[in-house]
Amino acid sequence: MNLLSAQNLSHSFEYKLFSNVSLDLYEKESIAIMGMSGSGKSTLLHLLSTLLKPDEGTVTILGKDISGMKTKESALLKRNKLGLVFQSHYLFKGFSAYENLEVSEILSGQKIDDSLLQKLDIKECIHQKVTQLSGGQQQRVSIARVLTKKPTIIFADEPTGNLDSKTAQEVMKLFFEYCEEHQAGMILVTHDNHLANMCDKVFELQNRELKRIK
Repeated sequence: MNLLSAQNLSHSFEYKLFSNVSLDLYEKESIAIMGMSGSGKSTLLHLLSTLLKPDEGTVTILGKDISGMKTKESALLKRNKLGLVFQSHYLFKGFSAYENLEVSEILSGQKIDDSLLQKLDIKECIHQKVTQLSGGQQQRVSIARVLTKKPTIIFADEPTGNLDSKTAQEVMKLFFEYCEEHQAGMILVTHDNHLANMCDKVFELQNRELKRIK
């Protein structure tokens, strides 16, 4: 099943970032997007995840053109079907780690999964305040918060940037297992060649074009 289809996307800020970008994401599939800093890969992720609107082109998610969605429909899509993981954790600092997950639980109606906390190695620290956690623990809590709501598509922008190499690979394995189990898909932006090549497809943004390299 096609989860996401982007056709002929173009976008500019002060200058043209890219043009005529197209890709498709299917269930149980992972896509990595690479490129030099400033090439526009994070901007492309924002277009695909509905955070930005493209200058040209269309993005269809779960069979619906997002440009035609009303505000409420778009908000429900983000809440229930899309999961965004960034290098910065964006956790609520006044809350404990567990309370951050409870927010996701309440909004999505999905239960917090103890086995997920175990796999991310945060079960022992889950009731500590966010500010008492290490950067790596905060990042793993943010990943748990996203996966708690059982998204159909995961958009991940350098999600392992604050993790050591071993933990980064374990987290990637967890993402792949999640996609397989839940018929979900993932689009990953990364500088890490090894992590990128763990994905089913690898693209590179270069000279304003998106080229498939795997």
